[in-house]
Amino acid sequence: MPPLPDTRVEGVGPDPALSWSAPGAPGGGLAGGRPLVSFGEPEGYDERVRPRPLSGRVRSRTVAVAACVVLGLGLIGGAVTGSWLVGGSGDDGGQDTFAAAGSLWHSVPVDRLFPRTVQGTGAGPGGADRTWTRIAVAPDSGCKDAFDPLLKKALAPVGCRRLLRATYTDATQSFVTTVGLLFTEADTASMNSLAKRFQSQGLGTRTDLMPRPYAAKNTAAARFGSKQRASWTVSVLTDAPVVVYAVSGWADGRSVDTPVPAEQATQAGATAAPAQAGLGNEAQGLADRIERALRKDVTSPTENPS
Repeated sequence: MPPLPDTRVEGVGPDPALSWSAPGAPGGGLAGGRPLVSFGEPEGYDERVRPRPLSGRVRSRTVAVAACVVLGLGLIGGAVTGSWLVGGSGDDGGQDTFAAAGSLWHSVPVDRLFPRTVQGTGAGPGGADRTWTRIAVAPDSGCKDAFDPLLKKALAPVGCRRLLRATYTDATQSFVTTVGLLFTEADTASMNSLAKRFQSQGLGTRTDLMPRPYAAKNTAAARFGSKQRASWTVSVLTDAPVVVYAVSGWADGRSVDTPVPAEQATQAGATAAPAQAGLGNEAQGLADRIERALRKDVTSPTENPS
């Protein structure tokens, strides 16, 4: 795919002890410069030096070896059986996890994907704590009309299996933030390719590639439209077929002339209004925590919500 048009808005060695040349212990290995040698009891004789048959010892050794073989085969068989029970060998673990993540949209309850309350310890400006409350959940859907045209074009290579969205407000109800989980149809290679493209071309910081908010009627986000978008973040995962994003704005419906990506708005010294208000922290902090919860669900999708 050719680059998208740029419509930016400015803004260690062997152990000596195990070596044949290892020095002897002081006074313990030499006597008058000659080595001390001790001889063991000759094999095949008893303590009175009477001959005794070797068959008993050979038989016992044979039994011991056979027992070891049986034990070893048992351990190997157990390991193989274990790998079958978990769905494949260790080499396929990454692919199994990737595939499992792609089905979370219908196997995990909405209250776990988008908790009713999200704690953001240290997520605010200057390390201040944040608490977000969910005020609306959009019906799960496809991606038609869910993104601005250029963002839709940028995400097209990975496809759209399902889109889940929820909108939150902060404790003071001064800000609103929509967070989204785009479950794609892509494999690992395609997700890696898209992630690299977002990184190398700076797609996550372009104002013409901002995600759209979910404005639910009769909520604090009722007036949260495209012109109210103040800060945003887009994260393309490479260990799951998911794109996580968030976009924030003021709850009073004020429009924003110069949106600032969360990557820039959370930097020290940022002076733009969205940065000063902490809207970059709102978007980044909430997106990070929803992403963490998603990763936990990949390993335990059937547990009850906590």
